[in-house]
Amino acid sequence: MKTTIKIEIRPETEADHQAVALLNREAFWNLYRPGCDEHYTAHRLRTHEDFLPDLTFVAEVDGQIVGSIMYARSWVINALGERVETATFGPLCVHPAWQRRGVGTALIAHTRALAAARGYPAIIILGDPHNYCKHGFKTGKDFGVSAIDGSYPLALLVLELRPGFFAASPQWKLQTSTVYEFAAADAEAYDANFPPKEKKHQYSQDLFSMLVRAVVA
Repeated sequence: MKTTIKIEIRPETEADHQAVALLNREAFWNLYRPGCDEHYTAHRLRTHEDFLPDLTFVAEVDGQIVGSIMYARSWVINALGERVETATFGPLCVHPAWQRRGVGTALIAHTRALAAARGYPAIIILGDPHNYCKHGFKTGKDFGVSAIDGSYPLALLVLELRPGFFAASPQWKLQTSTVYEFAAADAEAYDANFPPKEKKHQYSQDLFSMLVRAVVA
């Protein structure tokens, strides 16, 4: 018999920062690369000009933080040079022990409603379609949203919050925040503040490498 869990979604506070860092580290370690840098991304994001704290939340079960979602500004630019602000989440993480139990779904649903209420036309992410299509995300190609270079990465996913918004222009390009651009050495230096963990190769890293190079024709 499946047990129903009570998930509480609340805004992240300063007191949560260390717990969220450890959560990201646990969720992403060795998943996409040996080690991970998502906890460093979270650390950078909070002091960056593109951070959206009003869309940044944690999920708790019995008072324990088991999930986190953080947002940054992004933009879409059309052929006329018009630039419209959108929202991008990442990192989104759930503790391995609580994955596939509705935590990530609750975080996305809660923040999706807030983003729509704040007038964002879309949430645009770079992620695995297997994880996000069930939440209503579609490939950017379906909306004419490409990367800056004009390609349509398989991982570029769009959740339209304002129906018909992208139909107003035949071509859009996504510009993501510079918060996601940093030197690997800086992430390594930040990780040195945490207890040592073994870095190793696993097949999910090969799948991720294929995903990030795949494009939609």
